Amino acid sequence: MTGARKTAMMAVLTVFAIAGAGTVPAVAATTGGLLPHPGPDGLVWVEERTGDGGVASGGAWNTLPTVLTVACEGGGDVRVTMESQGVRVAAFAVDCPVGDAGVGSVAMDPGVVRPGSFSVGVDASHDDIRWALTVTQPE
Repeated sequence: MTGARKTAMMAVLTVFAIAGAGTVPAVAATTGGLLPHPGPDGLVWVEERTGDGGVASGGAWNTLPTVLTVACEGGGDVRVTMESQGVRVAAFAVDCPVGDAGVGSVAMDPGVVRPGSFSVGVDASHDDIRWALTVTQPE
């Protein structure tokens, strides 16, 4: 996929926070960022949130590898899940130290993430944990 085509695809994507049942929706934190912008390979960039949350998006390609990266800080941990077309394709936890960012990532081979929509859920061990995430498909 060309950079211009990927940029156009990203322009039509809608990204929104998903709050877990019975929880307060994630809100933007006000201090320094945890992950840099993913650049032209990025499908999703959640710059920063606190507490539980996640994203849903579209535009995934099954012919490219997919990398999900989550960073967090504040004590405790986050549990991360990714679903593609209703199938869980990734699940992992990231330790979130106080004063430093913990980072976790999973790389998936082409075809693991199916074409079209996907979602990522972040379940924080407490509401004060700051987190950020990226989903990329490097060419």
